[in-house]
Amino acid sequence: MRRPASSGALGEVATLFLKLGVIGFGGPAAHIAMMRDEVVRRRRWVDEREFLDLLGATNVIPGPNSTELAMHLGAQRAGGRGLVTAGLCFIGPAVLIVSVLAALYERYGTDPAVVDIRYGVLPVVVAVVAHAIYGLGRTALVSLLPVVLAVAAFGAFLAGVHELVILVAAGLVSALWAGRRTIRASLVWVLPFWSPVAAGSVDASLWRVFLIFLEIGSVLYGSGYVLLAFLEQNFVDRLGWLTEQQILDAVAVGQVTPGPVFSTATFVGWQLAGPAGAAVATIGIFLPSFLLVALLARIVPWVRRHPSARAALDGVVAASLGLMAAVLVELAGSALTDVITVVIAVVALGLLVRTSVGSAPLIGAGLMIGLIHAVIE
Repeated sequence: MRRPASSGALGEVATLFLKLGVIGFGGPAAHIAMMRDEVVRRRRWVDEREFLDLLGATNVIPGPNSTELAMHLGAQRAGGRGLVTAGLCFIGPAVLIVSVLAALYERYGTDPAVVDIRYGVLPVVVAVVAHAIYGLGRTALVSLLPVVLAVAAFGAFLAGVHELVILVAAGLVSALWAGRRTIRASLVWVLPFWSPVAAGSVDASLWRVFLIFLEIGSVLYGSGYVLLAFLEQNFVDRLGWLTEQQILDAVAVGQVTPGPVFSTATFVGWQLAGPAGAAVATIGIFLPSFLLVALLARIVPWVRRHPSARAALDGVVAASLGLMAAVLVELAGSALTDVITVVIAVVALGLLVRTSVGSAPLIGAGLMIGLIHAVIE
């Protein structure tokens, strides 16, 4: 149940999500695992079931899933003001860091100067995600069907099936299995946006930049690689405003800085129209998430009360865990590169399982190891 808003609760929301925005390396799966550690395991704002419901709901709307989950959790703790505060605090650090890098990139015209400290961070992230999947799985995968859906989602994602297709299919299968003859729940909205600028236009006005990023934020599902495709299609192929190298550099900055990968929009907007361009691009790409989460917050309680919708959400939740497991496999492949990184991951997982230590101190230790490694290299 959503708690009434108070200044104390709002302060807690701001403090937590500002912290997660600063240490949130590793992408959406890592962000979700850190949120689960903080709000379920340590602070007990919600239980595992509520957390899973919110996770499943955010997976069926477009936009950055972990940012939308932060907004949901903020709303659970402190109402509408908590929704806005959580979103802004989680997004803010990434936007500030990326803005600085974008200004340096524009001024000196070289590759963005980023010290990559992920060497020590990503093994810790692997442990945090693995621990979260185990904890959430104990709550969600309690019968044969959710287990089958999770395993199927895991295999389908690694085989290249789009995650939205996986989630919708899992929801429909679960609802059908629950015994309903007809499914009338609409899980996905396709927004028919018209193109705000004609092909070949060379005028990167603030209004046009805002509309393009509003469109992307309204329809984009998937990872940073899907975002890369959208950016290349709009700004390189169709409009010719940026080069492919500039887009690749923008995505690289979004990947190696903490917080949501959608902060890439800040970098692109800066290259197009300076600080004002960065501001309108950031607002454009994140605004749909604030609106959709506010709408979804009213829908989730209804879903919980209706058996067929509840069953569909359970299917989406199971598939979401399968997707997290698949991302974990991919993340482990890039993070565990030598004996030292394997030891870091094993020690971090052992501490999470055997002690009450949270993910934040472990991420901090990983940052220090990564910084030392970067200096030595």
